[in-house]
Amino acid sequence: MPSNDFDSILLRHNWGTDELRRIFSDESRVQRWFDLEAALALEQAALGIVPEAAAQDIAAHARVETIDLEIVAEGIRKTKHPLVPALRELQKRCRPEHGEWIHFGPTTQDVLDTATALQLKAVHAIVLRDLAAIGRELYRLADTHKRTAMVGRTHVVHALPITFGHKCAIWLRELARHHERFMQAAPRVLVGGLVGAVGTQASFGPQAAELEARVMKRLGLGCADISWQPARDRFAEYGTLLGLLGATLAKIANEILNLARTELGELEEPFNEGKVGSSTMPHKRNPTVVENVVTVGRALRHAVGLVTESMQHEHERDGARLEDGMEGPARVLPDGRRHAGADQVRA
Repeated sequence: MPSNDFDSILLRHNWGTDELRRIFSDESRVQRWFDLEAALALEQAALGIVPEAAAQDIAAHARVETIDLEIVAEGIRKTKHPLVPALRELQKRCRPEHGEWIHFGPTTQDVLDTATALQLKAVHAIVLRDLAAIGRELYRLADTHKRTAMVGRTHVVHALPITFGHKCAIWLRELARHHERFMQAAPRVLVGGLVGAVGTQASFGPQAAELEARVMKRLGLGCADISWQPARDRFAEYGTLLGLLGATLAKIANEILNLARTELGELEEPFNEGKVGSSTMPHKRNPTVVENVVTVGRALRHAVGLVTESMQHEHERDGARLEDGMEGPARVLPDGRRHAGADQVRA
């Protein structure tokens, strides 16, 4: 049973798209955890840190469809840890002598942060694609209506004549600035991290920097210059940019809504075949699409404050602002290397 309109089968189309919903689904989230674990094992094998056979076994089984998410969910409820149950399920699919090399060195936050960056990378491509599509349409409208006269208003009352093309061109330039902001933010935001329990990379040994660079290259992410586990400004920046973009789109929608008033009738959203304006008044052509955009924009702007709250951290990392969890003790292997993950993964 859905708890809100975002999850409602009947209403969720007003609040998001299936495309984005898939990116943030549980299946997608776990798969990106596994993508990081597979990339890590493969690059550790290439550097001689873990056995090649183990890395190949881990990578071959690092597929979300091979595990039962209900079992993972039950494990999370039992362990109070967001990641370990999924790793245990992956370990079960590998040969016993290979599974113990899963999660060799990283901390939970390495996996969660990098997986989130991978999700944002997919989101980023959609944002740029859709911004370009909106920009093309606004350019078309600005060019088509560059001589279409309309009333210019200041303080909501008549001022001087303008053209509708001029209004559209202003919207276009504002969205172009947002596009520029997203492009500039990408190198800062779309980065992963392999820094270990307190961000020192000690659990990865002398090859830590090279290993991190190789893993992030394999995943298509940038590499941070230092641990960002207690520095949430990357996620806060992207959330703020989404809030700015949402504010512009909501402003445009609200302008269309106001100019669609019966008393003005200067603009109107398309009324496609099959659309219903009112259950009681068949003559009505309600601007429901732009109303929804205004509403979503309002919710998005308020979410910006919440995402900036995640920047308030204590010490090297804490779980009050993140979906983090408890870290298991490190284990000393027979050859003296420290294994930060094995005790957590072992059932």
